[in-house]
Amino acid sequence: MKKAVRQRVTLLGVTRSFIRFWAWGVGGSLLIAIVLMTAYSVAGNFLFRKPFPGDFEITQYGIAIAAFSFLPLAQLTRANVIVDIFTMRAGPRAIAIMEVLGSLVAIVFAVLLLWRMSLGFVDYYRQSEYTAILGIPLWSAYPPILFSLLLLLIASSITAAESMGVISRAPDGSRLVGPE
Repeated sequence: MKKAVRQRVTLLGVTRSFIRFWAWGVGGSLLIAIVLMTAYSVAGNFLFRKPFPGDFEITQYGIAIAAFSFLPLAQLTRANVIVDIFTMRAGPRAIAIMEVLGSLVAIVFAVLLLWRMSLGFVDYYRQSEYTAILGIPLWSAYPPILFSLLLLLIASSITAAESMGVISRAPDGSRLVGPE
C-alpha cells in the first residue's frame, strides 16, 4: 500500500514539476525572446531604418503560445481569479467547495477548447496556409497550445481532487468519507 501511495505522490510531483517547466521554460522563454526581438526591431528601425522583418507575426504566435503555456500553472497554483467577497469569511471547507466548482469549470473549458482547437488545427494543416512575411505555417502554433490545454485539463483534475480531499475531512483532520 505504501509503495502505491509513494508512486502516486511521485507521479503527482513529476506532473507538477513538468507543468512548472512548461510554463516557465516554454512560456517564459518565449516572452523573453519576444522582448529581445522587439527591442532589436525597434533599435534597428530607429538606428538603421531596418526593423526585424515579420516581428509582428512572431509576436502574435509567441504571445499566444506563452499565454496558453501559463494556464496550467495558474490552475495548479490556484492563481486564478478568486472573489474575496465570497472567500473572505468562508471556512476551509466552503473555499474547497468553490475551488472544486472552479476546477470543474476549468475542466469543461479545457475539454471544449481542446476539441474546438484540434478541429482548427486539422483545418489549417490541410489548407497549407502561411503567414504573409515569414511564411510560417498557420497550423504551427496549434501543437504547443493543444499540449498546454491538455496540461490544463490535468492540472484542473489535480486541483479538483485536492479540494475534494479537503471537503471530505472533518475539522480535526479525520476523514468523513471512505476508509481511513
